[in-house]
Amino acid sequence: MSSLKPGWKLVKFGDIAQNVAVRVDPAKANTDIYVGLEHLDPSTLHLRQWGHPSDVTGQKLVFKKGDVIFGRRRAYQRKLAIAEFDGICSAHAMVVRAKPKVILPEFLPFFLQSDMFMERAIEISVGSLSPTINWKTLCIQEFPLPPLEEQKRIAEIFWAADEAMETYSSLFDSLNQYKEIAIEKNLTSTEAGGVLGHYCPSDGIKIGPFGSLLHAVDYQSEGVPVVMPTDIEDGVIQEENIARISVEKARELQNYRLRENDILFPRRGDLTKRAIILKHQEDWLCGTGTIRVRLNDGINPRAVFVAVTSTSTNRWLERYSVGTTMPNLNGSTIKKIPFHIPEGSLANDFFCGLEHTIGVCTSVKEHCNKLVNLKKNLIKHFFTEKTTHI
Repeated sequence: MSSLKPGWKLVKFGDIAQNVAVRVDPAKANTDIYVGLEHLDPSTLHLRQWGHPSDVTGQKLVFKKGDVIFGRRRAYQRKLAIAEFDGICSAHAMVVRAKPKVILPEFLPFFLQSDMFMERAIEISVGSLSPTINWKTLCIQEFPLPPLEEQKRIAEIFWAADEAMETYSSLFDSLNQYKEIAIEKNLTSTEAGGVLGHYCPSDGIKIGPFGSLLHAVDYQSEGVPVVMPTDIEDGVIQEENIARISVEKARELQNYRLRENDILFPRRGDLTKRAIILKHQEDWLCGTGTIRVRLNDGINPRAVFVAVTSTSTNRWLERYSVGTTMPNLNGSTIKKIPFHIPEGSLANDFFCGLEHTIGVCTSVKEHCNKLVNLKKNLIKHFFTEKTTHI
């Protein structure tokens, strides 16, 4: 390892933090909080969900407020959270407690989030199927550490960034909840009695070509794009790796041509995928594994799209899709999706308000992503084994 920053020193992990390995039977734990690895969200240091001790059996670990719960199994998932209350957690986690004379408790979580620490943790994990960190190996690993005064300064910067992230994340959640309630009340309510099929022509809902019409040998590097469910991500078609067929073959599949504002659903697998066809994607083909929805003239395609991509529609599809091993959709199910368009003088006001809310949600989400990247860059900037003084 090359020169350290002025004032920094190499320390063994066991000298800055302790592994709190107090075990307890969940049935005898004096708490209502159980945290499993599934409850740890790598996008945040904060616990947003947890279970109850009655949900689990076997010995668990006790944690106290201020401890860090770190997922020692599959460390590459980068799961850790600060305990904001007492409770118990999975034995596949590690309860890490700062030694405040060497490392500040408010500094430790960001130290653990750094690539410097995480890459070492992954490197020393043992096991192929579920690689796990052994404390005896981790505690002797050496890392550069700043003096306490500098830790305090760095932690203040990180916590300011974290607070901004939490504020925007909370705002996004509130706006998104408001949007979903408005959509369910005005567009997807089952009480209104309308269904998506009422707003489509007789041939508006069409399943993509089966394998007998489109074979693997038909695909080539150039030609007419064929949209598959794998091409659909975040409501749009990812065009980089889309499959293509010759113009001649596309003529044989003329009935599967797409038009602007058609909406695509997957037939199976992840039933939350949707895409709306853009102007430049006209005359592309609806591919195998997709279902095309074409609306009657005069129907607002944007209103339909936000309705069919809503949480309420996803819940409905989850309930009414067919198949046990893998959920499937068919044309009949798509036709029955609850949907109606508001009528009267307030309809336009509703759509304008909904579009505004969606726009604000998008803007807030983009700002959240920028803050996440800022925090990552800050951590990368401060925690490196080979830099000059900041």
